[in-house]
Amino acid sequence: MNEPNAAARSLAPRRLTPEAFAPFGDVIAARGDSESINQGTSQKFSDLAQVELDQGDRASLHLYRATATPLPTELRLLERHPLGSQAFVPLDRTRFLVVVAEIPDGGESRPTAGTLRAFVTDGRQGIQLRRGVWHHPLLSLEAGEYLIVDRWCETPRESERNLELLPIDPWRVEVSEPA
Repeated sequence: MNEPNAAARSLAPRRLTPEAFAPFGDVIAARGDSESINQGTSQKFSDLAQVELDQGDRASLHLYRATATPLPTELRLLERHPLGSQAFVPLDRTRFLVVVAEIPDGGESRPTAGTLRAFVTDGRQGIQLRRGVWHHPLLSLEAGEYLIVDRWCETPRESERNLELLPIDPWRVEVSEPA
């Protein structure tokens, strides 16, 4: 991502919608039809995202406790998980920033500065990144806890196979009201 004047570039986040985020994964939020369950005490919104795994792999749930990202902030790193999808769901109605890279060939090439896209959640939305989508690590706009769903790795060596890191030239991100 070494492009001229990359340090001078800024990224303005858009409001997170299922349509805008579709190239990168799914928005996890109550939408569509629901059914009444648990003797009428709950509404169930089904199949909001499907965990992507290879046959024989298993999904794992994690709890992340995040500190607030000071704004404006600079992005210096992207990562991706080639062996499975990864979901982030705030537990405290915490807004977070999602930065992804749009790769036209399905993720085979490296991101360039012009492919970065940013979205800001409303605090009640989660996201699921498709396997192989380049993204910035979690950028919580307030301190809060997140439920993370991703592929379980038994060993550190296996974890390394499912995590690719890419240093990038700095990009400044400031959040006001998303477009």
